[in-house]
Amino acid sequence: MRHALVTAGSKGLGRKAAEQLLEIGHSVTVTYRRDTEGVRELQEKYSKLSDRLLFIQGDVTKKEDLYNMVDESIAAFGRLDFLINNAGPYIFERKKLADYTDDEWYNMVEGNLSAVFHLFKRAVPHMRKQAFGRVITYGFQGAGHAPGWVNRSAFSASKTGVASLTKTIALEEAENGITANMICPGNIVGEMKEAGIIDARQMTGISNTPIGRSGTGEDIARLVAFLCEEDSDMITGSVIEATGGANVIYRFQ
Repeated sequence: MRHALVTAGSKGLGRKAAEQLLEIGHSVTVTYRRDTEGVRELQEKYSKLSDRLLFIQGDVTKKEDLYNMVDESIAAFGRLDFLINNAGPYIFERKKLADYTDDEWYNMVEGNLSAVFHLFKRAVPHMRKQAFGRVITYGFQGAGHAPGWVNRSAFSASKTGVASLTKTIALEEAENGITANMICPGNIVGEMKEAGIIDARQMTGISNTPIGRSGTGEDIARLVAFLCEEDSDMITGSVIEATGGANVIYRFQ
């Protein structure tokens, strides 16, 4: 049985990924910061699989908490195969770069970029020993091209840094059976983060994607599960857009 660590896995896209991995037979550690309600819901939903499900509270902006996530996960399950870097702080207030406070800037960088470094550094010795590992990071539409993003500068800077870091991990760790890929979801918001594909197909008027429906948490979870497969090792160092085709549209101004 392989084991996954999913940061911020009690809600949103992380929850769907955690559920997908659990339901196909893996054991899963879910980390969370304050979402005790989400944890309770998962505990009740998967009470019959409690031996394969662990919850760890922690803050991804703190190195000590990140190390603890890895250590407790391995202590419980004896291995770590999939590192799913789902968590990432985000500032919803729209503001220009010059208006960010130092604390806001460092919170974005630590929680989105440095967190990947600390988790990977703690996990990689175990993955090397196993000669197997899957590292998955999350970006945003177009992150692989390092675009500017007006009023989202701190978040976009940290995520484009993660894109480069992901590619480097893929190159440096290929000889150890470890792959690394970034998933860039499209505009998946609100309840759609925990929705299924069938739900999205039954809804109308909420999508501007070429395929005609909104993206969902299930779309991302299915992609995570595929990248974690043993036979998916040919796919590494990739930045994968999951946008329903929105990223390939050229719009005339």
